[in-house]
Amino acid sequence: MENVKHQRMTRQRRIVLEEVRRLDNHPTADEVYRAVRAHLPKISLGTVYRNLDVLSESGAIGKVETLGSQYRFDGNTEDHFHVRCVECGRIDDLEAVDVRVPEALVEEVSEYQFVGYRLEFVGVCPACRERRPQHE
Repeated sequence: MENVKHQRMTRQRRIVLEEVRRLDNHPTADEVYRAVRAHLPKISLGTVYRNLDVLSESGAIGKVETLGSQYRFDGNTEDHFHVRCVECGRIDDLEAVDVRVPEALVEEVSEYQFVGYRLEFVGVCPACRERRPQHE
């Protein structure tokens, strides 16, 4: 909560933040909304969306952008990568993976000034692999 700069920490925002941190499955806004409603039954989906935007813009939570699906939110703001299941959309953290892109190389082969990168690993999660027929 200390990361939320220049924004008032309303009760609604605090509960949204707590739920994103509690839900370690990189929840969608709809999943956060359902969890928050257990504490604030009258909260609107729009209010949850606005609070997620404020929290992600302030750096209190991460906003995970994946190809072909809706945004997900991450309570873990430390640098780490994600792996996404191509079958069910599940996202997990990859803490031990160390991938470095040399800044100078990017600037050498393009006219861009390097500011960062996003890298998405994809695969099939254990649950989806278990559901597959044995002959695959």
